[in-house]
Amino acid sequence: MLNNALVHELVKRAVEARLSAYAPYSQFAVGAAIQTSAGRIYTGCNVENVSYGLSVCAERVAIWKAVAGGETEFEAIAVVTDNGGSPCGACRQVMAEFAPTMPVIIADLQGNSRILMVNELLLEAFLPEDLPEKG
Repeated sequence: MLNNALVHELVKRAVEARLSAYAPYSQFAVGAAIQTSAGRIYTGCNVENVSYGLSVCAERVAIWKAVAGGETEFEAIAVVTDNGGSPCGACRQVMAEFAPTMPVIIADLQGNSRILMVNELLLEAFLPEDLPEKG
């Protein structure tokens, strides 16, 4: 359940994760922290590549780390940038895969934040149940 203590902890952990960002091309460091239903927190930072299409966002790093750790149920995620930028479309789709109604805390380095649900950020997402049934 999302409460002020959890919001604070996730934003704090995302700020810390942001410090490890590898962003030599965009200079746009991003940190993310996601809490699983089991109460564990996984963090991620963006990692850029000179071949831009191979770069990966902080949100997806955190989610993939959690999945690699055996977790696929999520309670909330925080994303921190200099200016409170919103997650990209690819990250929104990955979030929707696992938790279409999960709260997304979007914060900046000045302490401002807003909370939106994944399904507010990605209207009419393509979800697993949209695939035809296998017969």
